[in-house]
Amino acid sequence: MSKHTTHGFHCLKGKSNHDMEDYVVSEFKKKEDSELGLFAIFDGHLGHDVAKYLQSHLFDNILKQHDFWTNMEDAIRRAYRSTDAEILDKAKVLGRGGSTAVTAILINSQKLVVGNVGDSRAVMCKNGVAEQLSVDHEPSTEKRLIESRGGFVSNIPGDVPRVDGQLAVARAFGDKSLKLHLSSEPDVKVVTIDDDTEFVILASDGIWKVMSNQEAVDAIKNIKDAQSAAKHLIEAAVSKKSKDDISCIVVRFR
Repeated sequence: MSKHTTHGFHCLKGKSNHDMEDYVVSEFKKKEDSELGLFAIFDGHLGHDVAKYLQSHLFDNILKQHDFWTNMEDAIRRAYRSTDAEILDKAKVLGRGGSTAVTAILINSQKLVVGNVGDSRAVMCKNGVAEQLSVDHEPSTEKRLIESRGGFVSNIPGDVPRVDGQLAVARAFGDKSLKLHLSSEPDVKVVTIDDDTEFVILASDGIWKVMSNQEAVDAIKNIKDAQSAAKHLIEAAVSKKSKDDISCIVVRFR
């Protein structure tokens, strides 16, 4: 669609013995005289049904908010909450699992609005320097919030901190059995795309467990083709011993 913006994605099933649990959205759409780039990574856990539901419904729910054009940050927060409520209502069908999410809406290749819950991450490269656009929702950093809701954060030696000894992220969609102690409130950030902005990476934690933001940017900064860049970044993570499912989107400007 956009003459100046290209995008590509790549996914790889990890070494686990369950089905691939990552889902991706990477597309352009015309809406009310504007060109929207819709990009998202949904990283499911305890099954793929919640991630798949998000792939089909979350952007629709965002775009139909009455104040989408006038107050995009509020619209995104409200849509995240209402979509989580739908998922919890459908728990009998969708199962007991959940999903993280990182979403990015690109408006006319000029403005980028990023929302996220969990530890899938959005990183922007500007003049070769990595800038994180999302917030990793770790149980250790949200311990007081989780405890204020009646939950606890376990710290078992040799394991990562977990909500109620189970989930390694502090915010997620779904997870009905943990929902009293778990938030689905997104962090939202709006950034301007200017002449110094080179590309944006959206990826599940299979990359960020083994690479810093700057390492990820450095790995693909010279690859002009967005699809090839996404594939190369996943290969780089695997070479650093990432065993998780990995999904990656690269959106290139210039």
